[in-house]
Amino acid sequence: MFVGVHERQLDPKGRVALPAAFRPRLEPRCYLALGNDKCVDVLTAEAFERVANDVMEKVRRGEMTRAQQRALAASAVEVTIDAQGRINIDEKLREYAGLVLDSRVIISGSFDRCEIWDPTRHQRVSEAGTQEMAGGAA
Repeated sequence: MFVGVHERQLDPKGRVALPAAFRPRLEPRCYLALGNDKCVDVLTAEAFERVANDVMEKVRRGEMTRAQQRALAASAVEVTIDAQGRINIDEKLREYAGLVLDSRVIISGSFDRCEIWDPTRHQRVSEAGTQEMAGGAA
């Protein structure tokens, strides 16, 4: 399980160090893909395969478009975690999530995956979720 929120620095080359608690489940390689709400999903190889199979089933049932399937498949990148625990975030994924080189990012656990966020967007989405959990609107 991936839980908790960690603040990190995206370096000038587009690399970010994963939280030490997350690394054992992700090493030596993991997948990055478009996440919901404009974040970058970080998935284990096994979780990524489950997501891909689920997406293909949704397309067959008409619950998701083939265009969405293509966008997810085209965005996905297999990455290797380096000796310092860093991964490189592809430029297209950084643009999608609004991640800026040499700036702060949030890495948040989401049970079966972790997510990389622009701090402002993460705060907004997190606050909205907390309000929903509390049974009220923001």
